[in-house]
Amino acid sequence: MIDPRAIAEIIRQWSTFHPEFALLPRKFKIAVSGTKEDRAIIQAHDIGLEFYHDDQQKIAIRVWVGGGLGRTPILGSVVREHLEWQHVLTYCEAVIRVYNLHGRRDNAYKARIKILVKALGVEEFARQVEEEWQHLKDSPNTITKAELDRVAQHFTKMPYDTLPDHDAGFDSAVASNPAFAAWVRRNVHKHQQPGYRAVTLSLKTHGQAPGDASTEQMHTVADFADEYSFGELRVAHEQNLILADVKITDLYALWEKAKANGLATANIGLLTDIICCPGGDFCSLANAKSIPIAEAIQMQFDDMDYLYDIGDLELNISGCMNACGHHHVGHIGVLGVDKDGSEWYQVTLGGKQGNDANLGTVLGPSFAADEMPGVVQKLIDVYVRERTAEERFIDTVRRIGVAPFKTHVYGEKKKEVAHA
Repeated sequence: MIDPRAIAEIIRQWSTFHPEFALLPRKFKIAVSGTKEDRAIIQAHDIGLEFYHDDQQKIAIRVWVGGGLGRTPILGSVVREHLEWQHVLTYCEAVIRVYNLHGRRDNAYKARIKILVKALGVEEFARQVEEEWQHLKDSPNTITKAELDRVAQHFTKMPYDTLPDHDAGFDSAVASNPAFAAWVRRNVHKHQQPGYRAVTLSLKTHGQAPGDASTEQMHTVADFADEYSFGELRVAHEQNLILADVKITDLYALWEKAKANGLATANIGLLTDIICCPGGDFCSLANAKSIPIAEAIQMQFDDMDYLYDIGDLELNISGCMNACGHHHVGHIGVLGVDKDGSEWYQVTLGGKQGNDANLGTVLGPSFAADEMPGVVQKLIDVYVRERTAEERFIDTVRRIGVAPFKTHVYGEKKKEVAHA
């Protein structure tokens, strides 16, 4: 793992008020990841910077360009496999200059860099970037070690205690309390520092809009951060909250308090850990409501034992083409669409984030709102019937393809129409 925060801050400072950014044809987003398993969806951004250690154990960057979801979902392509970290600003500027030069300004739908990369071809786009970079390489925007160290001083480690990585009291609580053990299994994550763990506080309580928290809950979470995690709280793009530095010895007490405040649902990574945009209830861009669909699916799958049997599954819901819910990269994706003033829902299958990211395949014609819980149930039924031992939902979809799922969903739907 590489901590990319200092370089990310340098990129932020460099890009703020940069004249090239002021003239771009459309919006532009940069994602940075320093972990072996990508958790920033770097392939779905205009520029994705993947930090890694090269053969000499030096920090290098794999540069992805041309990703984006929305109306035209495209995953980015690698334009440079190995970039020394010192050159990240100048190389990004070369990418942006090529985009500024060729990016279309006559059509808002075709003004993104992903459209340009596709039109030019990855090889030609990369060639032009390399050519432009020759004018910028080793310029004053090359990051020096002294500058990196200066910025890195603002990202110091927390004042951790020296602790063993095991605790008898914690082990006993896990062994004797199944509810606590389930929470630890789903919501507690490994930590680099012995004796500490990261904790995800679930904002996906049954019967609550995904990602919502009350004023009282947020005050409670702030108290949790002060008491258990050095006053720091993080927000995950999965719409949950994270306490990054919790002592093992504090986990049981934290769980009891979180449970009392509706923040300890042990469903992280499960079907009801839904990513859901605000949709038509709050967003003027939306074509359909998202939250009621999420709540209806929660009601359909309210048995925790059944959720654990299903296992890891990502369900993402967007209320319009802008894809704020990242439905394209959900194992099951749901997109709200407008049909003559009525709200309908298109389903995609087999999307995934991470290192092996891919876009989902549209299952077929869209569904009415009241059909959606049943549609998801039928998809799960196929998975349960076809899976092999220890096979996740996404693995089964990739192995057998979309066709069996489509047949089960639409075959039964056609029978219902015929009988009616």
